[in-house]
Amino acid sequence: MNIVVLTGAGISQESGLSTFRGGGGLWEDHQVDDVSTAKALQKNPDLVYRFFDERRGALDAVEPNLAHMALSKLEWHWREGRKGSFLLITQNVDDLHERAGSAELIHMHGALKSALCPSCGARRPWDGPMVSRPNCSSCGRDWLRPDIVLFEEMPYQLGRIDKALKACSLFVSIGTSGAVYPACDFVRTAKSYAAKTLEINLEASEVSADFDEVRRGYAGALVPEWVEGMIGDLDGGPF
Repeated sequence: MNIVVLTGAGISQESGLSTFRGGGGLWEDHQVDDVSTAKALQKNPDLVYRFFDERRGALDAVEPNLAHMALSKLEWHWREGRKGSFLLITQNVDDLHERAGSAELIHMHGALKSALCPSCGARRPWDGPMVSRPNCSSCGRDWLRPDIVLFEEMPYQLGRIDKALKACSLFVSIGTSGAVYPACDFVRTAKSYAAKTLEINLEASEVSADFDEVRRGYAGALVPEWVEGMIGDLDGGPF
């Protein structure tokens, strides 16, 4: 069985990180259009750099929760037991999945702890402020910028994601609003290739009606329960 899991802001919110999908279009008291668009980066780069520097610094105060840990355990089980492929796709830019142990992971919207050179496309791990505009060590021609996919930019690894969705037997969406393209269409792609689909979310998303099964509640409780059932069913024993 090939599994593809998509996670959104809801899973990280349970660890204490905020989501911009809130009242008034605010993200940490900033208008989203002022800090998360390509136009904002051109118009007021200092604000955008400082904003993501603050988000990067905030990661030190949070830890992976039970949902992050359960997904890592499921991936390990699938890999070691040769049950099929497992791919975790996240819309989140934090590092909580990595810290929980996930390895087969795509950050489709980029990552806070990564820097990008706009000139040569080089990426490098980054942990600290970036507002001072460090130069690219690969080409030396440009300032590094936060490796974040801003609105109006193309998400990462869409070709690999599309291939995985078409080959999966089970697609699971956890903590997503279903409002952001192209991730909102992943369930339809998977279903069109005969995959079973499951949504785990605190509230109804904009695409809940497209899923075969929906479970309502906190990811920290429901994801470990789902993982235990998956492993128990296939192994004939407890998690």
